[in-house]
Amino acid sequence: MEQALKDQLYQLIDDKTDELIAIRRYLHQHPEPSFEEKETAKYIANFYAGHDMKVDLQTNIGGTYGLTATIDSGKPGKTIALRADFDALPVKEETGLPFAATNGAMHACGHDGHTAYMLVLAECLYQLKDQWAGKIKIIHQPAEEKAPGGALPMMKAGILHGVDCVVGAHGASDLPVGDILLVPGASSAGSSDFDIYITGVSGHGSAPQNANDATVAASYLVAMAQTIIARRLNPFDMATLTIGQFEGGHAHNVIAGQVHLGGDVRFMKNEINDTVLSWLKKLCQGVEMIFGVKVELKFNTGTLVVDNDPKLTNEVLHTMTHSQLPGIGHIDTTTVGAGAEDFSFFSEEVPTVYWHYGQKPADGISYPHHSSKFLLNEDALPFAAKTMGAIVLDLLAQ
Repeated sequence: MEQALKDQLYQLIDDKTDELIAIRRYLHQHPEPSFEEKETAKYIANFYAGHDMKVDLQTNIGGTYGLTATIDSGKPGKTIALRADFDALPVKEETGLPFAATNGAMHACGHDGHTAYMLVLAECLYQLKDQWAGKIKIIHQPAEEKAPGGALPMMKAGILHGVDCVVGAHGASDLPVGDILLVPGASSAGSSDFDIYITGVSGHGSAPQNANDATVAASYLVAMAQTIIARRLNPFDMATLTIGQFEGGHAHNVIAGQVHLGGDVRFMKNEINDTVLSWLKKLCQGVEMIFGVKVELKFNTGTLVVDNDPKLTNEVLHTMTHSQLPGIGHIDTTTVGAGAEDFSFFSEEVPTVYWHYGQKPADGISYPHHSSKFLLNEDALPFAAKTMGAIVLDLLAQ
């Protein structure tokens, strides 16, 4: 795509930066958690309706509050999808911002920024639609933060029909504005969670022979579960297994008859998830035999590995390095992360690429995502819009 068209896009985004920031602050002040984003979805739909944009708007897709907007140039070509999520977290905000949320929820992961830059980018791309060919589908996805997530039901409803590829992006609070993280292949971990319920027989601590201690059985299971990572996987394959919940017992001198374990698995190859599940089942069966207790395992695969298509990733990297992006800094192509993202499901149907843009606050103090003090640098949002805009224009032109 000619640089002149990208320069026009950059200028339009600059002209609308105040609008972009205003949208982000409104969304930040009115967060809604996963699967509860009714008013946020209305806001997004009203934005398109109120801007005289001839988009093919679909709302409440797949039984969720998801919606898509398709900008049609009227000329034959590819259909490129851009995805932005818009759910918040059940976190009480402690940022002290003048537009901080007060309803007990919080945009503690920056999805308000994702939505704001994508709305303004869509507006700008629509204004330039006579100069590009094909279609651009904007996917506004709810419920990224909570399994089973919003991506799968939207996919099952057919939002990827006719789509050639999907591009997504996420802000990174630990990267300076202008820096980019884009890793070919597996770039972010898949995740699963599980619950294990151990049932024995409660009793008095003075007569353990008359009880069947669920706590001892659970403790053995916790210790042995770590051997799955240490002894059942190739040491060059990244995986983690965390037992984050251990709940049972009611008194110092009462042997617990029931214990609940809650855990999390992260993996960088999807087949590792199956291996962990297989061995967890065997361990649960073994504990039943050894301790004479009943063990119930409930295992839920939340997301798959975010796997950036190699060819598409190279095309996106070329755009990033040849599009004269104002303010662009370092591009990291090596650092992978263990954070999970249901964007991964899109790659089951079409080629996808997912990248991160820096949004570290100007004072250099960054709080982690999901923190009640999480902050983002709003200067990152027009940069994200310009970068995503350059990417989609180049992909349409190929």
